[in-house]
Amino acid sequence: MDIVAPKIEEYLDRLLASEDEVLKEMEREGKERRFPIVGPQVGRLLCLMAQMTGARQIFEMGSGFGYSAYWFLKGMPPGGRVILTDGSEENLNRARHYFSQAGLLDRVHTEVGDALDLIQQYPGPFDIIFNDIDKEQYPRAFKKALPRVRKGGLLISDNVLWFGTILTDSREPDVQGIREYTKLIMGTKEVFTAIIPVRDGVSISVRL
Repeated sequence: MDIVAPKIEEYLDRLLASEDEVLKEMEREGKERRFPIVGPQVGRLLCLMAQMTGARQIFEMGSGFGYSAYWFLKGMPPGGRVILTDGSEENLNRARHYFSQAGLLDRVHTEVGDALDLIQQYPGPFDIIFNDIDKEQYPRAFKKALPRVRKGGLLISDNVLWFGTILTDSREPDVQGIREYTKLIMGTKEVFTAIIPVRDGVSISVRL
């Protein structure tokens, strides 16, 4: 189901269109490959969160070819760094290509592999951890990410409304994973969470 009325989505996408040529190229690649990037609406939200928290260290669990990380960097001060993780070396090579084009390659570090394993190599604390891995793994991501977020920092997750399937009787692992994750971010005393129904739903949890 549509989370937001399609005409509103189209209006916002037009309104928020970026003049950044690298972003435009990344968006074209996402469309051509039918690759699920977060898009400009969520991208601007991520940029805003980085600005508001003064983020200098961000860890991404699931980075694709770097679209979300690019938006984070736009909101970070000089010297800020994003660690990208992805199971595909090809995706991370594409990310490095884009960051090189933008003169930002020295501000990212890429790790190929399972984000749930890789995050254990980084104790943090991080200002922001962004979670966008396989949805059935979201509960595990929460348990591994939360201890690595600084107090006052953010745990942000994409796709927490999962195309409206959370309203169905589906027992699919991805839907079950989203449901369990939502219970965790709403029921854990160490965080305070808001869910924003933009695109496919974004949760923002602040570490208390």
